[in-house]
Amino acid sequence: MKSQICETLGIEFPLIAFTHCRDVVVEVSKAGGMGVLGAAGYGPKQLEIELNWIDEHIDGKPYGLDLIVPTTMANKDESASSEDIQAMVPDQHRDYAAGILAQHNIDTADVYDAGSRGAGGFLGEKSAANILDIAFGHPIAMIVNALGVPPAYMLALAKERGIPTGALVGSKHHAIKQAEAGVDMLIVSGTEAGGHCGEVSTMVLVPEVAEAVAKYPDVSILAAGGIVTGRQMAASMAMGADGVWTGSVWLTTQEAETSPAIKEKLLSAGSNQTIRTRSRTGKYSRQVRSPWTDAWELEDAPDPLPMPLQSLVSEPALGKVTKLAEGGHQGAKQLATYWVGQGVGMMTQSLSAKQVVYDFMEDFLAANDRLKGFVDE
Repeated sequence: MKSQICETLGIEFPLIAFTHCRDVVVEVSKAGGMGVLGAAGYGPKQLEIELNWIDEHIDGKPYGLDLIVPTTMANKDESASSEDIQAMVPDQHRDYAAGILAQHNIDTADVYDAGSRGAGGFLGEKSAANILDIAFGHPIAMIVNALGVPPAYMLALAKERGIPTGALVGSKHHAIKQAEAGVDMLIVSGTEAGGHCGEVSTMVLVPEVAEAVAKYPDVSILAAGGIVTGRQMAASMAMGADGVWTGSVWLTTQEAETSPAIKEKLLSAGSNQTIRTRSRTGKYSRQVRSPWTDAWELEDAPDPLPMPLQSLVSEPALGKVTKLAEGGHQGAKQLATYWVGQGVGMMTQSLSAKQVVYDFMEDFLAANDRLKGFVDE
C-alpha cells in the first residue's frame, strides 16, 4: 500500500497489532502487518527471552516494542524502596478491594501477601534504561512509549539507531507536544480504546490531530480506539491517518495468551459493556464492566490512588480473580475484567491472528470500493 507507515516500517499493510503475546506479534508480522510486543511487566531477563524467541520465529519481518514510562508517577525517580512504596498504599484501599472479593465468596487471606506484590509493569527512569539496553540489542523496527512524551534518552538512542519512535496521544495538545519533542509516529487514541484513554472520540480526534500536526510532514498518524474491522481502518485513513494501531481485537485470537475465562467474557460482551475508570491503574483506562469495576464507582468507594500505587491494590486482587475464574469459580467469573475497547461488541468469534489480518485487508478493500461507488465518474 502507498502509506507513509508502510514505507517507514517496511511492511505491506499499515495494520499495527499491540499485544502482550509473542505468538501474535509473529503471526501478524508474517501476515503483512506489524506486531508490537507490550513489555509492561517484563524484567530484563524475561524480555531478553521474549525477544530472542520472536527473532527466531518471525522470519526477518519487522516488529516493535511498547513500554510504559509514565510522565507522572509516584515513584518515577525510583528513590523509594519496594517496602517504602508498599507503605504508601493505605490499608483502606486494600481492605476495600478484599471486601469486594469476599462478597463473591473468594478467600482473601493471601491476596496481599509478599509474593503477590508488584508495580503493575510501569517503569521508572532506571528500570526503563535497563529495558532499553535489551530492546536496542534486537532488530526492533519501532519503539513506543505508552504514557507521555518518551524520555529524552529513549528518543536519542532510537534516532542514533534509525528506529522510529511512537507515543500514545489522547488530545490535540498532547499530539503537538509529542511532535515538537521529535516523536515519529503519533498513536491517536480515542476514548473508545481499551486500556488508557482520554475523553475524545476517535472520529473527532483523528482529523483534529491530523490538521494540528500537518506542519510536521515527517510525523505519521496511527488511528486507535475501538478499531476492529477493515472498514473502520478505511474510515480512519480517510480522516487523515496513515494506518491503524489495534489492541483489543487480538485478545480473542487463538494464539493470544488471554485467560480463557476472560476470552469467554469478551466474546459475549456488547459494545456498551465497557467502562472508563481509574480504579485499575490510577489513570483512566477502559475495561469490560463487572461487579469489580462497579464497586469502585460507588459513592463510598475510596478515591483511586496515583499510578503506580493503585496497581498494587488492583493487580493482586484481580490476579486471584482470574485464576479462580479459570477454575470455574462462579463469583470470580462474575468479577473478572480486563482492558478492552468498545469494539468488543464486534469481536464475536476466536480466529487465528493471521485470519484477522486477512479479514482486515478484505474489509478495507471492500470499504474502499464502496467509497469509490459514491464518486461520479
